Amino acid sequence: MRSPEMWRWIWLVTSAVFLTGELLTPGTFFLVCFAIGAALAAALAFLGVGVAVEWVAFLAGSAAAFGAFFPLRRRLDRGLPQEGFGAGRLIGQAAVVTRALPAGDAGMVRVGREEWRAEAADGSAVAEGAVVSVIEVRGTRVIVGPPGPPEAVAPNPWELP
Repeated sequence: MRSPEMWRWIWLVTSAVFLTGELLTPGTFFLVCFAIGAALAAALAFLGVGVAVEWVAFLAGSAAAFGAFFPLRRRLDRGLPQEGFGAGRLIGQAAVVTRALPAGDAGMVRVGREEWRAEAADGSAVAEGAVVSVIEVRGTRVIVGPPGPPEAVAPNPWELP
């Protein structure tokens, strides 16, 4: 494995594997750093540089790419909404009661544009038109409580009239 000609192709394949891995796991900017380091080592291998220098270039190039991508990664992660997945995204959302919730029984609420069967967390009755907050999802029902802070009950800007 000391043949410089063989290392050219090893670095190219390594770079392609890391780049493919990054494409399959979007938004991480982790494997792309190794792909950049391997591409740098491949370029040096094609120039005829020794294998030890290629390894140093791989490590240094990967570290430099980590340093370059880290601020971008943090900025992109900070801008993403911290929502749950599936029905869990409803937790903390404001809901409007569309069919009264009798004491200890289920009614209906609208969260955004979706209608959900709902129960009051404390089992109390909730009148139609009341604004509540989703605090839990149990199967196909949401458990609602009193509304959260004022920003939680602000109208959804994406909701159609």
